Amino acid sequence: MSNLHQIGGDTMGTSWSVRLVAAPEADLHRLHAGVQQRLDAVVAEMSNWEADSDISRYNRAAPGSWHPLPPAFAAVMHAALDIAKASDGAFDPTLGALVDAWGFGPARSQADASPDHLAALRSASGWQKLAWQDDATLLQPGGIALDLCAIAKGHAVDAVSAWLRHAGVSAALVEVGGELHGYGRKTDGAPWWVIVEGWAGDADDAHEARILALEDLAVATSGDRWHRREQDGEVHSHTLDPRTGAPRRDAPTAVTVAMPSAMLADGWATALGVLGCDAGFDLACERGIAARFIDNAGRQHRERMTPAFDALLQA
Repeated sequence: MSNLHQIGGDTMGTSWSVRLVAAPEADLHRLHAGVQQRLDAVVAEMSNWEADSDISRYNRAAPGSWHPLPPAFAAVMHAALDIAKASDGAFDPTLGALVDAWGFGPARSQADASPDHLAALRSASGWQKLAWQDDATLLQPGGIALDLCAIAKGHAVDAVSAWLRHAGVSAALVEVGGELHGYGRKTDGAPWWVIVEGWAGDADDAHEARILALEDLAVATSGDRWHRREQDGEVHSHTLDPRTGAPRRDAPTAVTVAMPSAMLADGWATALGVLGCDAGFDLACERGIAARFIDNAGRQHRERMTPAFDALLQA
């Protein structure tokens, strides 16, 4: 006999929750503490908002220095650089200084978005400048400020799911800041069904709801519905285009990606959002990525789904 339980808390400036299947007498305090410990470890390694984190120390390091990274940090960096290469730089984990300049980083305010300053920061950044020793030691070439906010939450979801399996939890739906991963089945034998939303009011729209079964599957969404801010009468998407060093003005309202790995889904949702509803759609089709795009053109919310995404809806 198993029951459906729920635990939750706070992390990375957002919330986390887990719905899990376990015995009625399961020690939820132990499970909660274990999940929080895994999330705290991600923050300690990869949060720009913590001055003593591994990533913050790397960003302050001297030019030409080499830095052994913790295994999880190194794995996330390798994944980030793989996506950077595959997307021709639409995803770039070296934009930390630009993120701060636009007011989306730890500074919390627009520090200096003058053209000259932005051009200098863009010139100093660039994923191609990074180099490895032994796949675990990363070069600080000088002036590089890493920012893994577009992939670390997904990694956190994967880390929690892996720990819950190790702890003997047979089925769970893990969520961190909107990124999801589900495995196993609920007490009634049904999978974890989730509605994929794309814009404000989407759930009440007359169009057919897009519902996915998360059976060893993760889903991540990026877009200006969730990540934007208004300043001086202008709305700025949090999605920076590495090619311009500025927020993409015509970013899709939403890009949803479904993959077995939440980390990869998270990173690819950002990359495809930077590429946009046309080039991003073409690349997703070429690579067999399950992706749904919501175009913001004219606020008509035009929807495009890759064949791989459509196949998940039919499953």
